Amino acid sequence: MSDDHLIEHRVAQQELLRGNFLHAFRDTVRLPNQSLATREYVVHPGAVMVIPMLDTPDGLRLVMERQFRYPLNQVFIELPAGKIDPNEDILVTGQRELLEETGYTAEEWVYLGLQHPCIGYSDEVIYMFIAKGLRAGDANHDEDEALELFEASLED
Repeated sequence: MSDDHLIEHRVAQQELLRGNFLHAFRDTVRLPNQSLATREYVVHPGAVMVIPMLDTPDGLRLVMERQFRYPLNQVFIELPAGKIDPNEDILVTGQRELLEETGYTAEEWVYLGLQHPCIGYSDEVIYMFIAKGLRAGDANHDEDEALELFEASLED
């Protein structure tokens, strides 16, 4: 089955922002019905999210974070995650982010797949891993990063 009747084609592009982290564009596209429309979107380097599973005497627990997110002016509960550096393997990104944010390393890594969380306005992709066999160590947060770790049961 062909998707040709759904595909839009770029006819012009304007860069709106070239930041340290994100790039924003406004494209003019030709729609399948041949009319023109505007599409604004953000280009993102991609990220890796880790689900750290900690075996405890009380059962399986997840290592979670509380972190302030400026765009929403709010503290959120999150799993460890971070952007992919240029030409970096996604597993290496996950290992780096888990260590930097939590201090943990993992013996076993299970790739879960990927998601596109913002398909209406960004090309962001988030790759997901489970990390098992955790070993505690020292976290090494980025200079601009403040977060608080906690453990949560699967029920939580």
